[in-house]
Amino acid sequence: MAGNSSPPDRRNGFPAESDSGIGPAKRLLTGKSLSRAESAEPRPARFRSGTSSPSYIYLRTLVSLYSGHPQVNGVIGNGMAAENSGKTLSREDVDFNLFQVLQIDKLAARPLYADLDREIFSAVLDTAETIAASHFQCFYRKSDLNEPSLEDGVVHTLPELKAAIGAFTEAGFMSAHAPANEGGQQLPVAIVQAAYAFFQAANIGASIYYFLTVSAGNVIRAFGTDVQKTRFLRPMLDGRFLGTMCLSEPQAGSGLADIRTRATLRPDGSYSLKGSKMWISAGDHEISENIVHLVLARIDGAPPGIKGISLFIVPKFDVGNDGAPGQRNDVRVFGLNHKMGYRGAVNTLLSFGDNDDCTAYLLGEPHRGLEYMFVMMNEARISVGLGATMLGYAGYLHSLEYAKQRTQGRLPDNKNPLLPPVPIIQHGDVRRMLLQQKVFVEGALALGLYAAYMVDEERSTHDTTARDEASLLLEILTPIVKAWPSEYCLEANKLAIQVLGGYGYTRDFPEEQYYRDNRLNLIHEGTNGIQAIDFVSRKLRMKDAAGLDLLGRRMQADIADAEAAGLAEFATQLRADRDRVFEATRANFRNAAPGRMGEYLVNSSSYLDMYGHLVVGWMWLRQAIAAKRILDAGCTGDTEAFMQGKLSACQFFFRHEMKRIDHWLPIVASNDTTVLDTSPDWL
Repeated sequence: MAGNSSPPDRRNGFPAESDSGIGPAKRLLTGKSLSRAESAEPRPARFRSGTSSPSYIYLRTLVSLYSGHPQVNGVIGNGMAAENSGKTLSREDVDFNLFQVLQIDKLAARPLYADLDREIFSAVLDTAETIAASHFQCFYRKSDLNEPSLEDGVVHTLPELKAAIGAFTEAGFMSAHAPANEGGQQLPVAIVQAAYAFFQAANIGASIYYFLTVSAGNVIRAFGTDVQKTRFLRPMLDGRFLGTMCLSEPQAGSGLADIRTRATLRPDGSYSLKGSKMWISAGDHEISENIVHLVLARIDGAPPGIKGISLFIVPKFDVGNDGAPGQRNDVRVFGLNHKMGYRGAVNTLLSFGDNDDCTAYLLGEPHRGLEYMFVMMNEARISVGLGATMLGYAGYLHSLEYAKQRTQGRLPDNKNPLLPPVPIIQHGDVRRMLLQQKVFVEGALALGLYAAYMVDEERSTHDTTARDEASLLLEILTPIVKAWPSEYCLEANKLAIQVLGGYGYTRDFPEEQYYRDNRLNLIHEGTNGIQAIDFVSRKLRMKDAAGLDLLGRRMQADIADAEAAGLAEFATQLRADRDRVFEATRANFRNAAPGRMGEYLVNSSSYLDMYGHLVVGWMWLRQAIAAKRILDAGCTGDTEAFMQGKLSACQFFFRHEMKRIDHWLPIVASNDTTVLDTSPDWL
C-alpha cells in the first residue's frame, strides 16, 4: 500500500466542525442515564451548575457492569497495604481546573463540540473514575510483583490486564478522542486527558497499552491511506488491535539519525523490513487480536541522517481484505527488558525480518517518518507529563492520609510525656513536605490540563489568529509540560516516602512503587535533557521569539486579573520574575551563533527548570484567581477549605519555590561554561 501524496494538516484529521449529521451528545447518550440514587456513589456536585440531582450518563457502559462498584474513600487504617485502595486523584481538583479555571464548558458553543455540556463532561469523568478504581487500581501492586514473562516465544501477562483494557474499551475511552465520522466520541482533548488521568493514577503500567494505541492511531489518521485506516485504525479504535511506536534501536538510543533498520520495496508496493528495535513498550502480548507497530526505518538508497527516515505500519499478523488477522508476520520478541518501574507493562527487544519475510506498509511519503511522528508528540508529551503528575498525586494523597492517622511525638510547645502522641500532620516539617507535594502535583495538573485545552483551542476555533496562537503556545509549553512534572512530581514522590519515615521505604506501602514508576518519565517521549535542548535551541527562538512574546502577553492578562482580585503580591512577583527571565533569555540569543551553539546550549537544563517554575507559578496564579472569586462569592464547609487550600498553596509556591529562579537566573544570564571547561578526563 502506497502512502498519501498529500498528507492532511497537523490537527490529526479532525474536521473543522462535525460533519456526521449526528451530534456528539447523541452519540454519547447510548448508555443508560443513572439518577443519583442509582449510581455508584457519584461525586458531590460541588462545582457543578444546574439541578442538585443530575443524571450520570455512562459512555456505552452496561450499568450492571460498573454501577455496583463502590467508590474508594481514601481511608486507611491498620490495613494500609501496598495495594492502595485509597483515593489516587482528587476529583475536586480535576473539576476545579476544568470548570472554574479553564471554564471548559464554553467549548460546547463551538460546532466541533455541539451537543456537549457540563453534565456530559462530568459523566465521562464519573465513568473514568469508577472503572479506574474497579479495573485498574485493583492490581497495581500485583502487576509490580508479577512482571510479564516470555516462554517459548509467547509473552504472558496478568489476566487482570486484559480485563482492564477491555473495560476501558467497552466504556468508549479508546475512541473518546476520535472524530464522530470514525465512530468516536469527539470529546475535547482536555476532558479526555482528565479522564485518562484517573487511569494513570490508578495503574500507570496498564495505561501504557491504551496510550500507545491512541498515539499510533492518531498518526495513521493523519497520514494513512483510506485502506490503512480501514484495516488498522478502525480496529484500534475498537480495541481489537493495540499499537506501539518502534523508534529506538540497541546501538542508537535517542540518536535516531543512526538507526539501521532497512526497508526494501516489493513489486506489490509493500516493503520487506529488516532490523531490530529496543525499549518497545507493549511490543508483544496476548491481550488483543493483533498489534500494530509503527516502525521507523530507512528505505534502500535513502539519504543519511534523519532526512532519510520513513515510517511504516508493521502488523504482528497481516490483515486481509475482510479485516481479520491472518498469517503471522516475521516479527519476533528477542527478549524482555526488566525496568525498575512500569513493571506491569511489557517492554521488549523486537526483531524484524529474521526470516526475510517481514511485511511493512509505508505510512505517508518516503523520508518524512520522523516529521510524522512528531505530529502527535504534543498530545503524547502532555500524556507523559500528566502520567508523571498522577504518580506524584497518588503518592501525595496516600502520604496525606497516613499523616492524618499516624501518631508520633508531641508538639514543641507541649512536650508533656503524659499526653498522647499527636498525628504527625501537626508537626511543622511534615506539613511542609505535604505542602510541597501539593504545590508540585496540583501545579502540574493545572499545567497539563491547560496544554490539553490549547489543543482544543487549536482544533476547534474558527478564528485563524486564535488557532495560530494556540499552536505557538503549545510549541513553547510542550517541553515544559513533559519535563517539569517528571522532575518535580518525582520530587513529590520522594517527599511522600519521607512522610512515612521508615515505612515509606518498604513494599508494605505504595510510595516506593510510585517513585520507581515515576523515575522512568524523565526518559519517556524524549529525555528531559533532549527536551531542554529543543526548548532552548528552537522553541524560545522560533519565529523571532514570537512564542516568548505570546507567553508574556498571556501571563500579563492573568497578572491584571490577579491585581483586580486582590492578589497583588503574587501578581507583582510573577511580573518581575517574568521580566527578568525574558530579559536574560533575549540577551543570551547572541550566543546562538555558528561555532558557539555548544556554549549556548550547555545550561539548557537550567533554562528549562527556570521556565518550568515560572510557568507553574503562572498556573498557580490562575488557580488563585478562580479560588478567590469563589470565596468572594461565598462558600462554606469543604468547598471553603478547598479554596483556602488553593490560596495557601499559591502563597507557598511564590514565597518558597519561585525563589529558585534566583538560583538559575545567574547561571543562564552569565552563560556559565563550567561544564564545557571541565575536561572529560577530569571526571
